[in-house]
Amino acid sequence: MPKMKSHSGAKKRFRFTATGKAKRKHSHKNHILTKKNADRVRRLRGMTVVSEPDQVRIDALLPYGRK
Repeated sequence: MPKMKSHSGAKKRFRFTATGKAKRKHSHKNHILTKKNADRVRRLRGMTVVSEPDQVRIDALLPYGRK
């Protein structure tokens, strides 16, 4: 049986924690930042853990991502 392929777009967008949960960046922080106040932009920094239904989808896209 050949190896399964990982989804190239998902590989670039998600990282995994030590327990196997996927982390993602916040959206809405790439452009048009002048109309967004500093508090809002600050909240969008960093990574967050994906929701449980999305975790199932990410596991299908990245079969070798989780430990």
